[in-house]
Amino acid sequence: MSTSHQSCQNSSQNISPEQLQAQVNKSLKDVKKKILVMSGKGGVGKSSTAVNLALVLAQEGKQVGLLDIDIHGPSIPKMLGIESERPLNGPEGLLPVPYLHNLKAMSVGFLLESELSPLIWRGPMKTNLIQQFLKDVVWGELDYLIVDCPPGTGDEPLSAVHCLLSSGGLNTGAVLVTTPQQVAILDVQKSVMFCRQLELPVFGVVENMSGFVCPKCGEALDIFKQGGGRKMAEDLNTPFLGQIPIHPAMVEAGDKGKPFFATESQGPIAEIIRDIAGRLMAECCTAP
Repeated sequence: MSTSHQSCQNSSQNISPEQLQAQVNKSLKDVKKKILVMSGKGGVGKSSTAVNLALVLAQEGKQVGLLDIDIHGPSIPKMLGIESERPLNGPEGLLPVPYLHNLKAMSVGFLLESELSPLIWRGPMKTNLIQQFLKDVVWGELDYLIVDCPPGTGDEPLSAVHCLLSSGGLNTGAVLVTTPQQVAILDVQKSVMFCRQLELPVFGVVENMSGFVCPKCGEALDIFKQGGGRKMAEDLNTPFLGQIPIHPAMVEAGDKGKPFFATESQGPIAEIIRDIAGRLMAECCTAP
């Protein structure tokens, strides 16, 4: 049997895989599109890309959920500036933390006593938590569920892919984030192979940190080169969504808990992110 057709494999002894998958299916039945934001390499701006895409989709009037499954390095609460919030228990399950009226988020970061508290967990415990996020969180009706994955092709993305594909694979795909230099591209190529082996559609590749545009003089400098992500996408016959240059405001936004697109919704960088989101929506509609 192909790996992608296996249902969730439960690490707990209290529920069968079939029961688990039924609960995931019920929880996500009103989610139209599920997008995993992935990268084979850490430090490429995957989380900031996930946050800004979610904000653009929300500003387009879509109902959006943002799920952070980076167990050891949850950054979504900090990036949204809501790290002090805690999810509430509703009559049907755990309620995600609202950010906008049409954007809500869930992360292990909301469950920790302190943002400095480490989670020293092995694979089965991480798998159980991800399964809980997928089956016990009351997402409600969503146009898009954006899933921010940790780097690599290990337990966390594998667990999420199995559950999401089994809950409705035609509505599920990945966005792969890379920087232009070869050392990052080699790792992201592994993510493309990971998706293909699991029969997970790749909605597109985003090349982040693609050059630097000086905010004072407007001169463009290729600090990390440029075009590597585009070439990789072309070589692997994968859709290319766009290039996001380095911008000081983007770095400051994440540290201050004020997402870039929430404060800089106009200007050339914002327009690039908006174009990427537009291409992503188009790919979601045409993907097999």
